[in-house]
Amino acid sequence: MNFKNIAIGLHILLFVACAPAGKKSKDNTLCLSAINKQDVISTINKVNDYWQSTNPEHGRAFWDNAAYHTGNMAAYAITKNEKYKAYSEAWAIKNEWKGAKSDDKATWKYHYGENDNHVLFGDWQICFQTYVDLFNLDEVKDSAKIARAIEVMEYEMSTDANDYWWWADGLYMVMPVMTKLYKVTGNDLYLTKLYEYFKYAQSIMYDQETGLFYRDAKYVYPKHKSVNGKKDFWARGDGWVFAGLAKIIQDFPDDYAHKAEFVEIYKKMAVTLKNIQQKEGYWTRSMMDPEHAPGPETSGTAFFTYGYLWGMNNGLLAKEEYTTVVDKAWTYLTTVALQENGKIGYVQPIGERAIPGQTVDENSTSNFGVGAFLLAATEMVKFLEK
Repeated sequence: MNFKNIAIGLHILLFVACAPAGKKSKDNTLCLSAINKQDVISTINKVNDYWQSTNPEHGRAFWDNAAYHTGNMAAYAITKNEKYKAYSEAWAIKNEWKGAKSDDKATWKYHYGENDNHVLFGDWQICFQTYVDLFNLDEVKDSAKIARAIEVMEYEMSTDANDYWWWADGLYMVMPVMTKLYKVTGNDLYLTKLYEYFKYAQSIMYDQETGLFYRDAKYVYPKHKSVNGKKDFWARGDGWVFAGLAKIIQDFPDDYAHKAEFVEIYKKMAVTLKNIQQKEGYWTRSMMDPEHAPGPETSGTAFFTYGYLWGMNNGLLAKEEYTTVVDKAWTYLTTVALQENGKIGYVQPIGERAIPGQTVDENSTSNFGVGAFLLAATEMVKFLEK
């Protein structure tokens, strides 16, 4: 007996059961309205308490840990649980409020690298999002918390290079750093350079037809194809982009010259993602070709759920059009991905693409997947409050 398939099947039945009497499940808009806000907060606590209790040692300020902390800070904002704030603060202190730690600007690099010289590589800059969030929570502002962030980003913006973001993940890692620092400093250069760097990224990995992003230039169709000869859009890669767009659009000033352009890119993604969601609520790892790497995947699904909820919460996406998308995704996240003990399963391991034959199951968990789940859950609380 395949218990994994039974669990996923039960998820479908639960979704159908939410449908109002006399209506088919495809018309269902009751599930979200029937959810209790306190139950969602309890889920946030269950998931985050499990993660923090099983990961008491703080790691480096690299992207995977830092992506978790973006979710943890969202969880703190909703729950006001001081231990969540303290957990991120202890991580920041351990890492000296830095990403990569080199102080010799002559050695700073921005192509892939995991050592301290790769200060300009976006995977070492996402930590600055949490440092700025912690700074903003101070009653008496401690500029030491964001001094390194400002030093690194303003040095980067002083260079002639514009190709800093050459992979989709980087748009989530760094775009929100720039909008957060813009809000703190009032320096318009953050918005100017954000647009310049984004346009380079768009030029090498954006698909005009679908509005989706390839993970990087190596995966652009038809140079690269899925196992069935289709365009190979990686769910977590586009999850990074969709969530990143939601994060920056909310921080743009109303008079920002390019705000409408970013909103249109976000909305076009929303349409395509809706059309390729699986009936079970998740998105497969290769979204256009479910047979390429079949089965559930949580990190991309959670980022999409966050992005959809944020759009509905802020009037950019119509609830009558997208509530059912979130109904299905949320049911998957809470009845299949969420395990009884608070573990978040079905998270594809660290990588850059959908890999045929790779095992992703209820035991597959990771820090960034938990962070994505927390983002979706905290945005769900805001949805229910509205």
